[in-house]
Amino acid sequence: MKFLGIIPARYASSRFPGKPLIDIEGKTMIQRVYEQVKKSTRLNEVVVATDDQRIADNVLSFGGKIVMTATHHQSGTDRCAEVTAQMPGYDIAINIQGDEPFINPAQIDLLANCFENPDTQIATLVKEITLEEELFNVNIPKVVRNSKGEAIYFSRQTIPFLRGVEKDQWLQKQTFYKHIGIYAYQVDTLKALTQLPISILEEAEALEQLRWLENGYAIKTAITNHETVAVDTREDLDKILKLFFNK
Repeated sequence: MKFLGIIPARYASSRFPGKPLIDIEGKTMIQRVYEQVKKSTRLNEVVVATDDQRIADNVLSFGGKIVMTATHHQSGTDRCAEVTAQMPGYDIAINIQGDEPFINPAQIDLLANCFENPDTQIATLVKEITLEEELFNVNIPKVVRNSKGEAIYFSRQTIPFLRGVEKDQWLQKQTFYKHIGIYAYQVDTLKALTQLPISILEEAEALEQLRWLENGYAIKTAITNHETVAVDTREDLDKILKLFFNK
């Protein structure tokens, strides 16, 4: 199988405009993401998918590869699908968040390993929740899995609900998982996903992956022990600088 790593990157952001080009100790965020992704042992190629010439110029300046995509895409999934149409010959596309400058390449390899089972259509990562503030944070999607390691449901609420158990005891009574937002798809499946209309559950929770579940697609999950640190706001950038650079 041939694996294509795609890093969607857009300049416009309601909370942090120009985020891919922010400087993190001498390198742009998109450069740091790209360099980490290139360390994966499973990817045959890595590209940045963008509709912004400023981002494209920056990626080219450090020797990265880019694919220019349309401006109308509503999600990274749609942008990745356009890339696979422009770059045929790959079996699996991996959609890698462009705002995690210190993503561990082992997570990408773990995701790729899910496709050793030829029945895998879509795969993503989950991580055990160990902190109560994460467990009840509606900005952190949770996921429940079946006995085959496939996602049953994703929610911003805490799932499963533990009836008759005080909330400060939930972590002692049950294993909970949060969703890590990196996806891999069979290329044919990716194309089909982009043809699906927005679903009821997706609209309710604002979680794109619920559209796929509602339409009968199985989402394989793999458990990672590595934490991810995303930069969504300037405050997140400050946390990154403190965590990795003692700033």
